Amino acid sequence: MMDMVETTKTGGRLPVSKQRARPVVVSLILLGGIAALILGIALSVSFGAADIRFVTVWEAVFRYNPELTQHQIIQEIRLPRILGGAMVGAGFAVAGALMQGMTRNPMADSGLLGLNAGAGLALALCFAFFPGLSFNLLILFSFLGAGAGAALVFGISSLSKGGATPVRLVLAGAAVSALLVALSEGVALYFQVGQDLAFWYAGGVAGTKWFQLKIMLPWVGGALIGAMALSRSITMLSLGEEVAVGLGQRTGLVKLAGTIIVLILAGSSVAVVGSVGFIGLIIPHLTRFLVGVDYRSIIPCSAILGSLLTVFADLAARMINAPAETPLGALIALIGVPFFLYLARKERREL
Repeated sequence: MMDMVETTKTGGRLPVSKQRARPVVVSLILLGGIAALILGIALSVSFGAADIRFVTVWEAVFRYNPELTQHQIIQEIRLPRILGGAMVGAGFAVAGALMQGMTRNPMADSGLLGLNAGAGLALALCFAFFPGLSFNLLILFSFLGAGAGAALVFGISSLSKGGATPVRLVLAGAAVSALLVALSEGVALYFQVGQDLAFWYAGGVAGTKWFQLKIMLPWVGGALIGAMALSRSITMLSLGEEVAVGLGQRTGLVKLAGTIIVLILAGSSVAVVGSVGFIGLIIPHLTRFLVGVDYRSIIPCSAILGSLLTVFADLAARMINAPAETPLGALIALIGVPFFLYLARKERREL
C-alpha cells in the first residue's frame, strides 16, 4: 500500500504515500467549506414549504419577534433542524474516517458495520420500556446499542478463517443490521411504539429541537476535539499496526480511544436523525482523494464536507417534492449505494 519511506526526526523510517499532504487544498476546503456551509444554512432557512426572504431570516436571527409567524418558523423549526443536520453530518463523517483509519477497511461506516442498527434497537427498547426517558439518557443508551452492534459484527466476522477481512465485515454488518432492525420493528409492533420510531426508520432532521442540540453539542464537540487529538496516531495506525508499533505507538490505547469516539459520534447522531447511512463511507474517501492520507487534515475536512452534504441533502429533500418531504436517508442512499458497489467491486479485484 505504502511504497515510499522517509526518515523521521527520531531516526525511524516512516512509510508515506505518494499522495502527500496538500496544505493549499486543505486550506481551500476548510475556508471554502465554511463559506459554503454558511450559504447552505442561509438557503435552507429561507427555502421550504414556506419561502422566506433573506431579510426576514436576518431579522429572525438577530432581532427575534415571537409574535411574527415567520420568525417562529425560523427559530423553532428551521434553525435547529439545519444546525442539527450540520452537526450530525460532521459526526457521521468523522466516525467513518476514524473507523477506516483504525481498521484499514475502505468500506467501514457506522451504518454498514451495525452501529446505527444497534443504536436503533436501543432506542426501540427505551421507547417500549422507559417511555419517559430524558434525551440525555437516550443518547447514552444509543452509545451502548451502537457498541453492541459493532461488537456483534466484529465478533462474527472474526470467526471465519482468515479473520475480519473488509468483505466479511460488510457481510456480517449487513446480516447483523438486518437482524437488529427486525428486532426493532418487532419491539415497535408488540409494544405499539411504531409511531415514535417511524422518524428514526426514515432518517431525517425534521424533528430536531433546540434542547436536543444543547445536549448533543458537548458530546459531539468533545468527540470531534478528541478525534483531532488522535489524528496523528490514526495516521500511523492507518499505515499498518506493525509500523505504528515500530514507531512506539500504543496501538491498543489508540484503538480504545478511537472506538469510544466513534461510538459517541455515531450514537448521538442516530439519537437525533435515526438511520442515515453512507455519510461516513462517502466523505472520508472523497476527503482522502482531495487532501492526502494525513488524518490531521482528513478529520477537519471530513467534518466540514459531512456537514455540507447533510445540509444540502436536507434542502434537496424538502424541495424535490414540496410541500412533502423526501426522507433524508433515502436521498443520501441514492449516492451512497452506487459508491458502495464501486468500492466492493474494487476490493474484490484487489483480493
